[in-house]
Amino acid sequence: MARQILEARRPVGRPPAGARDGEKVKDYPQLSVRVPLEIKARLEALSRVSSRPQWRLLCDAIDCYLRERPAGERRQVERLVRRSSARRPRRTTV
Repeated sequence: MARQILEARRPVGRPPAGARDGEKVKDYPQLSVRVPLEIKARLEALSRVSSRPQWRLLCDAIDCYLRERPAGERRQVERLVRRSSARRPRRTTV
């Protein structure tokens, strides 16, 4: 019976918090951007108010911006994304 209780327990630590199931944020590439101080302050405040990490807010903002672009521009962006991801070496998990 003790074994059943142990199997029903959740794993120790925080669950992966990536954009998709099983992804870890620490495995994502890092991005360094210089922005005006007031933009950084807004991003930090919005992150606290919405209880969402800054990286998720930035992803949402980019997705929202792309939705507002003309269809031709969106197709061009998608082509470039596919091309760059095809060149990127695949990561193998060990």
